Amino acid sequence: MIIALIVLLLLLAIFGGLGFVLHALWFVLIGLLILWLIGWFVGAGSSAFASGRRRWYRW
Repeated sequence: MIIALIVLLLLLAIFGGLGFVLHALWFVLIGLLILWLIGWFVGAGSSAFASGRRRWYRW
């Protein structure tokens, strides 16, 4: 009986912590997506004047 209680508490701790981490990762994902879009638009604007062709690398 005590082992089942310990296993239940461990499962609740893992899934509870995992839920919080996944919730926090959504905010990280949204922030990185916004930064990527800003860099994409800035890169598109600067390369449009430079060579007329857009590249994702610099070399």
